[in-house]
Amino acid sequence: MSKTSNGAMIQASNLSKYYGSFVAIKDISFSIPKGQIVAFLGPNGAGKTTTMKILSGFLAASHGQASIAGFDIYTQRLEAARRLGYLPENGPLYDEMTPSELLNFFGSARGMEKERLSKRIAEVNRICDLGEVMEKPIGKLSRGYRQRVGLAQALLHDPDVLIMDEPTAGLDPNQIREFRTNISKLGNSKTILMSTHILQEVGAVADRVLLVNRGRLVFDGTPHELTQKGTLEETFYKMTAADKTDAEMNISSEEVNEDK
Repeated sequence: MSKTSNGAMIQASNLSKYYGSFVAIKDISFSIPKGQIVAFLGPNGAGKTTTMKILSGFLAASHGQASIAGFDIYTQRLEAARRLGYLPENGPLYDEMTPSELLNFFGSARGMEKERLSKRIAEVNRICDLGEVMEKPIGKLSRGYRQRVGLAQALLHDPDVLIMDEPTAGLDPNQIREFRTNISKLGNSKTILMSTHILQEVGAVADRVLLVNRGRLVFDGTPHELTQKGTLEETFYKMTAADKTDAEMNISSEEVNEDK
C-alpha cells in the first residue's frame, strides 16, 4: 500500500547534482500520478540517467528531495524500494545463470516467501514471454531476450512504480514493438517513467513528456502539446540546440501551445 496523499507516485522536488563545478542536473521538479506513462526525453548527456539514479536511490542528490509512492528515498529507502522496479540501461545480468535461477536469486534477496515468489516468477514469465528461454544461460540470449529478463527482474516483486533507463536501446524494430506493447499493458496498473532519446517512443507509449537539456527541465506536457509548433524532431532541436541560451530553451507547455 502506498501512503501518498496527493496522488503522486513519483515526486522530484528541486533535484540537483554537482560534481565539483560540473552541474549534472539543476532544480529538476515534477510529480507523476498513479497510472501515467511518462517519457523522459533528452539528448545524450542531458541528465536523464542522473535523475533516474537519484529517484531509484542509487545516487544521492546534492540538493532536493524525492519520493516513491509517498516514501522518501533517503529517510524511508526500504519502503520506497519495495514499491519500485528499476531497469537501468544495460542492467547487470549474471550470464552464467538462467532466467529462472536469476529470478529466484533476486526474489530470495528481496525476502520474498517461497510460495509468493513461485507465483510471481510464473506471472513475469507470462508477461515477458520467457517460456522458451527460462532454462537457458543468460549469456547465450539475444539482446531482446536479455531486456525481457531485465524487465522480469524489475517486475518480480510487483512494484507500483517502474523506472526504466533507455529500455529499447540496441533492440531491433520487432523487439522494440514487442517491448512497447508490454509497456502499454503495464501502464494499466503501474506508474512508469521511461527515459529515452528515441523520439518515436514518445508518440508510441507516453501520456506525458518530460524533456531535459543540459541538466534542466525545459518541457513538461503531453506529446500533443510538444508538437504544436512543428514535428517532434523540429521541436526537440529547438529546445536542445547547443547554441541556445538557458532562457531561450526554458519553453513551457503553455508557450508551445501558443498560436503560430
